Amino acid sequence: MKAKGILYLIPNVLVLETGRDIMAPVVKNVIAATSHYLVEDFRTARRYISSLKLGVNLEEVHLEKLDKKTPEKHLKKLLDPLFNGHDVGIISEAGCPGIADPGANAVALAHKLGIKVVPLPGPSSMFMALMGSGFNGQSFTFNGYLPIDRKERVQAIKALEAKSIREKTTQMFMETPFRNNRMLEDLLANMSNNTLLCIASNITGSDEMIQTKKVSDWRKKHPDLHKIPAVFLIYHS
Repeated sequence: MKAKGILYLIPNVLVLETGRDIMAPVVKNVIAATSHYLVEDFRTARRYISSLKLGVNLEEVHLEKLDKKTPEKHLKKLLDPLFNGHDVGIISEAGCPGIADPGANAVALAHKLGIKVVPLPGPSSMFMALMGSGFNGQSFTFNGYLPIDRKERVQAIKALEAKSIREKTTQMFMETPFRNNRMLEDLLANMSNNTLLCIASNITGSDEMIQTKKVSDWRKKHPDLHKIPAVFLIYHS
């Protein structure tokens, strides 16, 4: 009976063309030896693999799409190469797969099917933002994406601020980059003056910004975050 392959969770870069500098040797070694991948976007994955300059022939690499639209009933077929002894790597659009990412569905099924799952070290905007915020790192919640509807988003912001005040916890969330400015406007308009807000944008990039200030101070001057990847963190000590 052929041994099953390993499902590797392979981190992607947060900023283009930084992979050769920030990716650990173990990540590069796995990519160099792997020919089957589940990816969010074909173009992004090919560009990432190519940027590492590992001598990988992309014509021999098998890519299958795994995104938020992938039906659950198709997941097992995507994992078929593992049962033929091939290792499979999951690569998300950016950062670590499985965190606010459809890769989590494939990982859950792999566990049910007895497939070994190996997460590899790499940049995570969520954890790097938390590290750089100065907020409570022992009690925190990553809330993913807040509602798109403005009324619901404002309600969510107020609820997260109240929870942070009540429980002394760090509350983290993200937004699609082209909606970041609207998110920031709602944060500044609906939170109390003394609540601390950390904005972490373009993490690992040459123009990386991680700054923590009171809401009242952000209101005086705040950045333009349009189309810039960012993580928002709130804390009220």
